[in-house]
Parts: sequence; C-alpha cells; structure tokens
Amino acid sequence: MTARPTVGVLALQGDVREHVAALTAAGARAVLVRRTTELEDVDALVLPGGESTTIEKLLRAFGMFAPVQGAVAAGMPALGSCAGMILLADRVLDATADQRTLGGLDITVRRNAFGRQVDSFEEDLHAPALGAGPGADPLHAVFIRAPWVEETGPDVEVLARTVAGTDADEHEAAGRIVAVRQGRLLATAFHPEIGHDPRVHAVFVDMVRDAQA
Repeated sequence: MTARPTVGVLALQGDVREHVAALTAAGARAVLVRRTTELEDVDALVLPGGESTTIEKLLRAFGMFAPVQGAVAAGMPALGSCAGMILLADRVLDATADQRTLGGLDITVRRNAFGRQVDSFEEDLHAPALGAGPGADPLHAVFIRAPWVEETGPDVEVLARTVAGTDADEHEAAGRIVAVRQGRLLATAFHPEIGHDPRVHAVFVDMVRDAQA
C-alpha cells in the first residue's frame, strides 16, 4: 500500500487549486493533469467542479477524452465534484444536444437541478459513510449550479441527501441524492474542495490506497 498516493487533478477548467490543497491536506501527492503523459503517471484522478460542457470540449481539444474515459473504465479511482459528477454519470438530463460524458457511474443526473448561480446555497449533510454520522459534526456542503442524482443503479451506494435545498424550491429539493459511490468512483453534487471540510477528500484518498493494496 502506498502511504502517499499520487492523485491528479484535471486542470483544464474549474476549481483546480482548491482540490490540490484539499488532497495535499488529506495525505496525497497532488499533481496537475493536462496531457495524456501526465495521466499515465497518477494513481487516481479528480474531475473538478466547473462547467461540464466546457470541460468535455476541452478534453476533446486536448486529446484527453478517450484516455480519461479509458482510465476510468479500467479501474482508476476517480472523484467528481459538481461538473465532475456529471462527467462521470452514465446518463444526463437537461444535457446539451451534443453533450457526452465519460461515464462509469450508473446514475442519472440532472444538470443545474438546484437552479442558477444566484440559487447557490450551503447545507449541513448527514453522511455516515463520509465521516458525518451520529456523534460527528455534519458535513458542510456548498452547492453552486449543482446537479442532483435522480436515479441510481443497483451497485451505486447513496452517501448523502439534501435536507432542504434552496428556500424557493425547498420541497422539490429536499431529500435529493447529492453524493454517491460505485466501486472506485466517488461523486458529489456539491463542492467539497471549497467547503472547508476535509472528509470527502480523506475518504477518496483512502479509496486510492485501498485500490493499491
């Protein structure tokens, strides 16, 4: 088992620096990934928040779409946050006409499900599998133009749901799935890299270590 795994952060668009800092704090060696050769040198990959269609187009422009898709399919551990969750989803609702995903997670997500940028919100979540169970502090989550998960396949573990959501859409947003895990893939609808809570990255780094055992 590698005590300090090398985790790449896809550095084409999105919250790259924040993920690097969070991974470093969780005990990983964090590096930026922009090229196929850099992808080959990492033990795992983070797909950051940002804009999912923009990241997809940049993946194609840099010749990275197929290599990243292949690495995920071959079992490389991956963490997707917000846009990263959309990229890892097998199915997307409200997608653009030409939008494609890397896939790997047997989930259906809805883009911008919680609303626009002005509808961004923060919420404390109960998430035992992420270290926020009974007797522990809740997991503080930041939602920015976030998706939610509408359907999961039989092998997907639901890790967290919203309590209330935005004030305007409280009823519709309550109880929505916002964190999932399937095998070596972990995804959140929120931004753990900017929520000042290290537990999601700590869980992911432990997943990477387990994959190397």
